[in-house]
Amino acid sequence: MKILFVTDLYPVKETEKYTPKTLYNFVKEWENMGHTVSILKPNFLLNSFFRKKPFYKTGEYGSVYNVNYHTPFLFDVTKKLPKFDYDVIVAHMPSGIIFSNKLKGKKICAVHVSDIEVLTNPIYSVYFKSQMEKAYQNADGIACRSQVLKNKFLKLYPQYAQKTFLCESGTDFEPILRTNNPRKNILTCANLIKRKNIDKLIRVINEEQKYNLTVIGGGKEFNKLQKIASKNIKFTGYLEKSKVIEEMKNADIFILPSVNETFGMVYLEAMTCGCITVGITNEGIDGIIKNEENGFLIRPTQNDIKKVLNKISDLNEQQIENILRNCYNTVICYNSAHCAEKYLENILKII
Repeated sequence: MKILFVTDLYPVKETEKYTPKTLYNFVKEWENMGHTVSILKPNFLLNSFFRKKPFYKTGEYGSVYNVNYHTPFLFDVTKKLPKFDYDVIVAHMPSGIIFSNKLKGKKICAVHVSDIEVLTNPIYSVYFKSQMEKAYQNADGIACRSQVLKNKFLKLYPQYAQKTFLCESGTDFEPILRTNNPRKNILTCANLIKRKNIDKLIRVINEEQKYNLTVIGGGKEFNKLQKIASKNIKFTGYLEKSKVIEEMKNADIFILPSVNETFGMVYLEAMTCGCITVGITNEGIDGIIKNEENGFLIRPTQNDIKKVLNKISDLNEQQIENILRNCYNTVICYNSAHCAEKYLENILKII
């Protein structure tokens, strides 16, 4: 099958540090299955500027065709494009979904946190919301990146229930089954920006000196977070994926009190490495993590972080072993190739 994948959330170069690889992983797995995937990256320059994304000139970069626009796809946007041959369009993120209105053919439109933001925030109501709604109405299928997002989307648009399905992500390495856990070494990993709430985690660890915390990642909050951290907190800065995984394998507990997460691959990776994993209720990982069964779900507050650490500390060895085993049994179902295959199966059923 020939797929035209339309999104601005895709690395033009593999060396990009802060562009998530989740959509890239879908594409690579589909190519491994023998399908042909062309990447169209429509780039609304103003949006790109505010999000501080890497800038590339319009043109072809390997399998990615980057195309820049000064307006949000208002006019004849297709005249800038080469001729694509495809059986289906798969569109992700607001730019990709709005752009897909200009393209003809069978169409799958995805739902991320940013899409829900455009559909519900009054600031986008004049143009962007109506364009998103048009795309979802005309789409042959709607792919939600998590169960939480599916619930939120169908609450807004229950009429699309029959054509809506999940497209969750998976990890690309073998899960680890641990049978014990010292519960002393805590890890967090994120782009260090405000909504990740790493400052709240640090303040708890400052008070709870029996724990060691490792903070992986760079970003705008890096220097500020270092200044408020006690001596039992280590900052690594940005690390390559392989080194992040090694750190996870050496950690006992993973916590990321982040909000507005579409899926949260880092939680799944921590679970795959055998960490006791703490996510946030009603965010992307909620539903994969089941509270006190295969991990923990909390609200993103200092009080809840402190409570969950105390709860984990008080568990006996059998309770810990049960959580770790349940965690392992969960993540063996979230293999990257399997999740990509399931996504494609749903697409094929629809078209």
